[in-house]
Amino acid sequence: MAAPTPAGNPRRLALYATVLCALTAVAAVVSFVRGDWFGIVWVALAGLSSNMAWYYGRRARAQGADRRTPA
Repeated sequence: MAAPTPAGNPRRLALYATVLCALTAVAAVVSFVRGDWFGIVWVALAGLSSNMAWYYGRRARAQGADRRTPA
């Protein structure tokens, strides 16, 4: 039996991370268009949130596969 996820549903966390990734990418573009080098921070945050979305998406799929396989 898998341990419960303390932070919540991985599928929901993957969705939140994906939305955050999109928002940070837009913020980076806006920042660079304005000529502000602070956009590099937004790019780093977009990379981090992209990795989080990938991780939690894989985790949600793995938990879904575990539930479908007979014991």
